Amino acid sequence: MEVVHERCCGLDIHKRTVTACIVTPEGRETRTFGTVTSELLRLADWIESKGCTHVAMESTGIFWKPIYNLLEEQGLELLVVNAKHIKAVPGRKTDVKDAEWIADLLRHGLLRGSYIPDRPQRELRELVRYRKSLIRERASEANRIQKTLEGANIKLSSVATDVLGVTGRAILEEIIGGNVDPKVLASLAKGRLKSKQAELEEALKGLVGPHIRFMLVVQLSHIDALDEAIERVSAEIEARMRPFREALLRLETIPGVGKRTAELVLAEVGTDMGRFPSASHLASWAGLCPGNNESAGKRMSGRIRKGNPWLREGLVEAARAAARTKNTYLSAQYHRIAARRGSKRAAVAVAHTILVIVYHMLQRGTTYHELGQNYFDERDKANLVTRTVKRLEKLGYRVTLDEVA
Repeated sequence: MEVVHERCCGLDIHKRTVTACIVTPEGRETRTFGTVTSELLRLADWIESKGCTHVAMESTGIFWKPIYNLLEEQGLELLVVNAKHIKAVPGRKTDVKDAEWIADLLRHGLLRGSYIPDRPQRELRELVRYRKSLIRERASEANRIQKTLEGANIKLSSVATDVLGVTGRAILEEIIGGNVDPKVLASLAKGRLKSKQAELEEALKGLVGPHIRFMLVVQLSHIDALDEAIERVSAEIEARMRPFREALLRLETIPGVGKRTAELVLAEVGTDMGRFPSASHLASWAGLCPGNNESAGKRMSGRIRKGNPWLREGLVEAARAAARTKNTYLSAQYHRIAARRGSKRAAVAVAHTILVIVYHMLQRGTTYHELGQNYFDERDKANLVTRTVKRLEKLGYRVTLDEVA
């Protein structure tokens, strides 16, 4: 096979060790290093002394990150490769064999590196993902509070949509303080819950013991700590997003896309669309396109691939929010597909559309243009009229159409 890279290195990475195999015209050499910083610096010096230009490694959990950060400063061409794409021949499995196999594949140009953004964007990614983890943890703690109330036979969640809303929080504070009179608790209702005071009074009749109060104190303090952490991380994200303020404002004009979703998209994808040849490539990378699985002319499962789970989750949430908007193209698309294929497939399809819109907006520097709810009907107006008339005629009606001026 043709040799594409004369001097290259393959790395097999583990938690405590990293095995490196360097292939050059002079031969092949393999060494094993530790993963502490001093050992990784020795690895970097050895790779540089051999004149290597390309280094490939598996995307093994998070263990590749410190090695990538150090070798990135050496000016080497680094490839982080999906381990699924480079499985070695079975029956000959050792760390040395793995490193040699990676080096051989790299030498002949058979490896395709994953998209690894620059360091500032990687740091922004970590912040955005960490905030998402904190939000998930807060949701879990809110569910625990609801379970605690259910254990005390208090059905607050059956009346109030948000147990930790203004009314819910005031009621919880009173319960912690020792006041369990349903009438007093129901009188704390705010907003729309004022019209449900009778229901609230019935729902707040329960058996609140000392351990219930203790658990509510601990859980609410945890919620407050999480809220504070989320605010701190959000402030840091906002400071790092200032150079992309214009792009953020444009993305927020897309139905269903809020500030946090726009920040997530920019953190995961970036603003430079030149790294993706087309919108289809971006959708494939994100895992928001149908799977391609066909054999003997038979179409197999079209299940989407894993892709980028953080970006996919955020865009699917945005798609469901867009489905609830009125008189928008994305809402019409969602309901059009959901009627035939179900809500989950419809949400993924709309998420794909949002990502395509994002690609073209960032690539061209344009703003979002709303096509309207009637776009699909206007696009195929003649066929729609014909189908509707035929359906009515089958039901026994005679139809005469007069176009309104």
